[in-house]
Amino acid sequence: MSHAGPSDKLAANLTVKKIGVLGAGQMGAGIAQTAAMVGFDVLLADRDLATAEKGKSKIASQLAKQVEKGKLSEADSKKILDLIIPVDGLVGLKASDFAIEAVTENPTLKFQLFKQLDEACQPQTILATNTSSISITLIAAQTKRPERVAGMHFMNPVPVMKLVEGIRALQTSDETFQTVRLVSEKMGKTFVEVKDIPGFAVNRILMPMINEAIQTFYEGIASVEDIDTAMKLGTNQPMGPLTLADFIGLDTCLAIMEVLHQGLGDSKYRPSPLLKQYVAAGWLGKKVGRGFYKYDT
Repeated sequence: MSHAGPSDKLAANLTVKKIGVLGAGQMGAGIAQTAAMVGFDVLLADRDLATAEKGKSKIASQLAKQVEKGKLSEADSKKILDLIIPVDGLVGLKASDFAIEAVTENPTLKFQLFKQLDEACQPQTILATNTSSISITLIAAQTKRPERVAGMHFMNPVPVMKLVEGIRALQTSDETFQTVRLVSEKMGKTFVEVKDIPGFAVNRILMPMINEAIQTFYEGIASVEDIDTAMKLGTNQPMGPLTLADFIGLDTCLAIMEVLHQGLGDSKYRPSPLLKQYVAAGWLGKKVGRGFYKYDT
């Protein structure tokens, strides 16, 4: 006979029914899709209704591919899409029990949006941020409910990747953090608890590796293809670091390296000059058709 553990009992009492997602880009759309797939009602917001609707259209395209491959039925695809309601701006998230911000990795923007979310959402709503490197304590401090703010860092692509890094701000209450854990687990994710330090765990380890791969290419030690092949076959990674950088977005990689360098003050986190040049040139990776590789857009 199996016995329900504390997490199981709490999961049964999970009061979160409606999840708000702020940001209808790649990460936000992925979070919205994943939440709807497990039965949450989802409010999807962006700067305006048209942008939110565009995000839902991308989700529809992703689900259509799953239907074509026979991995999802047409009926299930419709059921998932019916649970996702685009809304006009963050004021449309007022009815959410739990809101997840997933906008560009820019501290000024996130601070501003959290002040607005705090005003727009009900006092009991938990506010989570999908930041991959910015201080949760600083984000929480922008609100009048810092004890109800936490980090919830999803990996890209969200519907596929199993991990969520949970980050507790200095102010986050135990109850809030437990709810973040349970929401993550209901979404089918494995939850790891990480301290509120620049880059958390994943990017603290991953981004310096990507940055070093860029520097290795910059110094002419090996070609882009040979660096990726060496790391795939030599360390058993599913894709090379320069391919991964293109998938993440070189602007995001640079933003995270700058947060690490500024926040930790160690020269080993200094961004490669070549990474800065690529971003300045607008060669941001797969999303624009050019990074370390060229892509069909």
